[in-house]
Amino acid sequence: MQQRKLGRSTLSVAPLAFGGNVFGWSADDQRSFALLDAFVDSGFNLVDTADVYSAWVPGNRGGESETIIGKWLKRSGKRDRVVIATKVGKWNEHLGLSPINIRKAVEGSLTRLQTDYIDLYQAHADDATIPLHETLGAFGTLIEEGKLRVIGASNYTADRFAEALKVSKEHNLPRYESLQPEYNLVSRAGYERELEPLVVEEHVGVINYYALASGFLSGKYRSEADLVKSSARSGAVKKYLNAQGLNVLAALDEVAAAHRATPAQVALAWQLARPGIVAPIVSATTVEQWRELSGAAMLSLTQNEIALLSDASATF
Repeated sequence: MQQRKLGRSTLSVAPLAFGGNVFGWSADDQRSFALLDAFVDSGFNLVDTADVYSAWVPGNRGGESETIIGKWLKRSGKRDRVVIATKVGKWNEHLGLSPINIRKAVEGSLTRLQTDYIDLYQAHADDATIPLHETLGAFGTLIEEGKLRVIGASNYTADRFAEALKVSKEHNLPRYESLQPEYNLVSRAGYERELEPLVVEEHVGVINYYALASGFLSGKYRSEADLVKSSARSGAVKKYLNAQGLNVLAALDEVAAAHRATPAQVALAWQLARPGIVAPIVSATTVEQWRELSGAAMLSLTQNEIALLSDASATF
């Protein structure tokens, strides 16, 4: 499996990340263990989670995903084969990016993950109430202590992310080596207009979320009647069920047929050909789903196919 460097850091990751939001939600302990085993045994290594996952599930309080990953790490003995990425800042238990909050959140995540260090620790959302040098300084102290290896950010605007990089340089502090924005064939403009030029210029690695647009780009949803297949995703998918969205699915179908691939594999392969993208985040709830998605990493699209998909999705 070809590895990709994450920014200017020492971390190298395979070209798909597993989204740990399903752990403790749509995947229980045993299903999660099977998914993680299949993921790593397929040659992939980046597992993305957050302290807040999966607090939205009735009966949960947050921390469930990290706890399941920690149990798996202890049970499997595969800690040295994975790059564990988690986040801080959006959980009510540890809200924001103050130095005190970051330290408490890191200690909690380390305990739940049953590990001595976190490979990639990400600011889950910007916190304009805390000076950037204080947040980055707190991360730097934890890196010096060996509790963190590399830091990244999620949901930052281009202006704030550029400012954070500038503060790191001016204050000789660790910099964000990764960025986690929303990006896919039907959500392009927000990333491509401002973030893409910045991350390419600064050599920042992108780990984009909603890579399959809540399942729309899998081709599973082609009419409102299909929305009954997943009540949890129906609201997110419905907005794409229009002439523009169906045009994107038609282009995916055409390219998929040429490669004997699936629309989801093609949608991910298109992203992997985009500048700055290191590892789109994908989630699966069965091993079979994961095996299908993993095929995207081995799929090479022609320039004409990339252009076809880009033209079909240009309005997004």
